[in-house]
Amino acid sequence: MSFTFVAFAYLAALILTALLIFFAIWHIIAFDELKNDHKNPIEQCKSLNPLIIPEYGTHIFINILFLLGGEWLTLFFNMPLIAYHINKFRTRSIMSGLGIYDPTSIMNAHTLNSAQREGWIKLGFYMITFFYYLYGMIAELIRD
Repeated sequence: MSFTFVAFAYLAALILTALLIFFAIWHIIAFDELKNDHKNPIEQCKSLNPLIIPEYGTHIFINILFLLGGEWLTLFFNMPLIAYHINKFRTRSIMSGLGIYDPTSIMNAHTLNSAQREGWIKLGFYMITFFYYLYGMIAELIRD
């Protein structure tokens, strides 16, 4: 049993994906609160927008580790979400900050449903990748 860079990459990915799962759950809860009128859209966007850059950066960092480790299948599996994040950030509405959620349009029913659906899809993706990374780490640790 040897601890290689790839095993370290999978271990770091496991820990950071747990953080991404937390971000996805926070995202789902926040939009559910907006949908049920429990929170003000301005306050909710102020709490969600600062989490965008850390979420995107964490996901990209995980994949940089896989790129350096030569885990091409894992990298290929993550590329669609990275492309989606880059496109979403690139085409965001013009605001004063770095976030993607605009308080003036977030209460639009289509935007709210779309954001909530995005949160559920990301949660599912992160859960699948969490268990894939767990498998990858164990397989790398027992490899001779």
